[in-house]
Amino acid sequence: MFKNLNRSPLGVNGHQSEIIELALTYGFRGFDLDILDFANRVKRRGLDYACRLIRSAKIRAGTFTLPMDWDTEDDVFNADLAKLPEYAQAAAAVGCTRCVATIPSAGDKRPYHENFEFHRRRFAEICAALAPAGVTFGVGFRAASNLRKSQAFQFIHDLDATMLLLNMAEADNIGLLLDVWDLTVSGGSIDNVGSLPVEQIVAVRVADLPEDVPAADATEESRVLPGGENGSIDVAAYVKLLHERGYDGPVTPVPHRGIFGKARRDAVVKKAGEAMDAVWRGAGLTVDHRAHAPANS
Repeated sequence: MFKNLNRSPLGVNGHQSEIIELALTYGFRGFDLDILDFANRVKRRGLDYACRLIRSAKIRAGTFTLPMDWDTEDDVFNADLAKLPEYAQAAAAVGCTRCVATIPSAGDKRPYHENFEFHRRRFAEICAALAPAGVTFGVGFRAASNLRKSQAFQFIHDLDATMLLLNMAEADNIGLLLDVWDLTVSGGSIDNVGSLPVEQIVAVRVADLPEDVPAADATEESRVLPGGENGSIDVAAYVKLLHERGYDGPVTPVPHRGIFGKARRDAVVKKAGEAMDAVWRGAGLTVDHRAHAPANS
């Protein structure tokens, strides 16, 4: 299990070398791969060149976001699906074997049961495309109730329904993208994590919920960094449990970027790193900030 940096929710921009430098400086041992940028590097300069920086920095590539839209017309979906094995092979070459995505919690296209079957079928096809590269597909849900307003049909927004969908996809390489914040907002708890087969947890995301915000009123803007004094989610307890159960994947802070205001990217990543250090200490884990050489693009 390792602390992992995803620049997107932090509102942090920069070249790959800069993101790696920030990650290592502030105690992260992994970062999420921009698969489109990385695959373009492979095409332009070759695999060895594309992998060189990540390997020399001795940093892990945690996950990559599914680089396609599955809720589209068949011809578009099939064309994008045909490209997916290439992305998966590129990611796997640098040790990134976890692809992630989240399910929209509502929509206007199709009622629940029809949508369930649609997603089951599409996810099975995505998994088949990822499988030859040894890549696992981690799927998460979104629980904030405001995301389901003003749309014709509600869809999956809790753990039980998500796990039912994943199990019915009948793919060996599908599992859960576990977001502790979404689990809490949906009414779940740490007990749910204790009952999950740990091998089904592909990746973990963490954020806290301010103690003065009821779960029923939570929005994405209510996502704050874990490890603080005014939160209602014991993120450290989740991390401790996952560690004890043998989870060995990335743990990524995913707050709402608005909490950082206009702070510089170094300050933002520093805050995120300090928050994760606090979680690690709360879970009884060692905080190790190893020295590193500056990354070069």
